[in-house]
Amino acid sequence: MSSIVSGLRALLPTRADYRGVRTSWRADLLAGLTVGIVALPLALAFGVSSGVGAEAGLVTAIVAGLVAAVFGGSNVQVSGPTGAMVVVLAPIVLLHGVGAVAVVSLMAGVLVLAAGVLRLGRAVSYIPWPVIEGFTAGIGIIIFLQQVPAALGVQASGHSSNAVVATWQVITEASWPAAFLPLAAVIGIALIMVLLGRITPSVPASFVAILVVSVIAVLAGSPLATIGTLPNSLPAPSLPALDPGMLVSLAGPAFAVAALAAIESLLSARVAATLADTGQVNADRELFGQGLASIASGIFGGMPATGAIARTAVNVRSGARTRLAAVIHALALLLVVLVAAPVVGAIPLAALSGVLMMTAARMVSPSTIGRVLRSSRSSVAVFSITLFVTVAFDLVIAVGIGLAVAAFFALRTLSRMSDATREELPGVAEPGDERIALFTVHGSLFFGAADRLVEKIADEPDVSVVVLRLADVQIIDATGAHALAELVGALERRGITVLIKGVRPEHQALLEQLGVISALRHPNHLFSERPPAISHARDHARRAAAAS
Repeated sequence: MSSIVSGLRALLPTRADYRGVRTSWRADLLAGLTVGIVALPLALAFGVSSGVGAEAGLVTAIVAGLVAAVFGGSNVQVSGPTGAMVVVLAPIVLLHGVGAVAVVSLMAGVLVLAAGVLRLGRAVSYIPWPVIEGFTAGIGIIIFLQQVPAALGVQASGHSSNAVVATWQVITEASWPAAFLPLAAVIGIALIMVLLGRITPSVPASFVAILVVSVIAVLAGSPLATIGTLPNSLPAPSLPALDPGMLVSLAGPAFAVAALAAIESLLSARVAATLADTGQVNADRELFGQGLASIASGIFGGMPATGAIARTAVNVRSGARTRLAAVIHALALLLVVLVAAPVVGAIPLAALSGVLMMTAARMVSPSTIGRVLRSSRSSVAVFSITLFVTVAFDLVIAVGIGLAVAAFFALRTLSRMSDATREELPGVAEPGDERIALFTVHGSLFFGAADRLVEKIADEPDVSVVVLRLADVQIIDATGAHALAELVGALERRGITVLIKGVRPEHQALLEQLGVISALRHPNHLFSERPPAISHARDHARRAAAAS
């Protein structure tokens, strides 16, 4: 009981979280304000793009950003709505309506929180690099394509749920004379962001670009569609209607959202830990905090939240040292809602699309893709399959298929490294040595290699004694042990004496449980040293020769 209590206590905030605030508060304050400026257009854009609305994006950035900053496992992680989450939420809104998002946020939050309590935080380390890059690039492509309707002034409803098909439908439906205006706004956003990024990288380019384009649109009396009226306060917290039928229908989407939230948050926190020495990441606490953040966001009518890699990187590079910076970021966004809602409502939707298109383009990194393509053929296959499935079907399915393909190649490599080689007997040759087969088994005796190795040993002709050296075997699984037991039994039934040498202590119990040891003709046929095993084999060979 005490271990459970101490385990839960490790997931909660402590004074140590703010130990460095006395010396770093100025840097944290500046970093938090900087991230708040960067996060504002992204929160608005992600809310609009998901179909929930700009208000929900802001609410998520504020509420979830604050809760995750306090309860999360990273000192510098910044959380909120993200592009990857938009990719998953857009189909949910299309199929189940806007009201379903708050329910999904609650359900997914509970799942992520439970994952933290169950200590599943290190699971993300098992996701191979090509899978991560494949689904990241796929997300970037989908986000870019999802912005095409707003960029061309076409209503996003009524199109295919597949981003590629929907983009073609939008292009064929666009009224090109009218589409030039929103397209010009998108191009203007892109040009400003590119130029500022090269001239003054420290300036939040997306914020400046939206400000410039919005001012021009207002002064020119442009008919561009805008965000519209935003409330000047946070909505009152309330639980969404939890209809049992809806809970069942949303179980699958909630699991997908939870998986994405966990993966993206842990990856973001891990990246943050490499950018600066800001303390270790507690992966289980990060899941616990992100789960609480999504639950809180759903109660306030927001979206599921995750750690945001881009905003976290801005936070670290702006000098953040403690959680105070992420807290300041959330409070800065709250201040915008309280005092500047009418101004924010005048931002053109096409400008937000331009920001997301640029964000998406940066997710598809040519240099990273080049490194993948220059690596092994298996890595290229894993990356390509994950990317294709992400764009064509579903993000979470893509991760699962990517893991399966990566596992297949890993097991194939492990299998190829496993072998059984026949060796010459040591010392001076003696009569009858030709009837002794000394096999050294290398690598792993597991389900992917067991049958091949067993067949190689079993097919050895004209022998009366087989000596199996297992000291070099690194891994033996149940399939390997079972196959070995069947091999020993089959050889003994053919009158061939089997001797086993060098069983590792960690393999002893498994070999005994699955009948390998009992299949031997005599308990003394198990050896720890090679000389006694070879001597015993020669005795058997001489007796077999004399008997024949």
